[in-house]
Amino acid sequence: MIYWKLFLSFLITNLLGYGGGPATIPLIQNDVVMQKHWLTQQEFHEAFAMGNALPGPIATKMAGYIGYKIGGIFGSFVAVFATVIPSLLLMILLIGLLYKNRDSVRVKRMTAYVKPTIVVLLGILTYQSFSDSIKDIGALQVIFIATCTFFLMEKFKIHPAFVVFGALIYGAINL
Repeated sequence: MIYWKLFLSFLITNLLGYGGGPATIPLIQNDVVMQKHWLTQQEFHEAFAMGNALPGPIATKMAGYIGYKIGGIFGSFVAVFATVIPSLLLMILLIGLLYKNRDSVRVKRMTAYVKPTIVVLLGILTYQSFSDSIKDIGALQVIFIATCTFFLMEKFKIHPAFVVFGALIYGAINL
């Protein structure tokens, strides 16, 4: 039964998440944290941070992690499959239609209207993560980590994966 719940959860969020990973992350968060309580907010934010540091699509990495946590290896497979099947089917079924109408004003307008929605969803996710961090570790720690992150990535051009790994080590030391 848990595999069916995993499948439906990730299938529905990825059917509704037009725009790929950035659009589906808030939907996944709402489903697995708020509704099904499979992860806590903190666990979700940590998985999201690690998923962003690794190469590849974020939605499949999140699905793999959550599926594994809930249902083991088969749960991971089910969640990743449910994540990719909507895009795969739509690409197979609609590629000709989209290619034929790629210069259509309506298609371009639809895409233009969806982009601000994705920005708002990502902004809400960022705000929630920021406020949860302040509650959990305090404002001084958040400012310190944000400042270090800025300098390491912008001034010293260190890859984000190493910055996230460093933040994880810093968090483990300060427990």
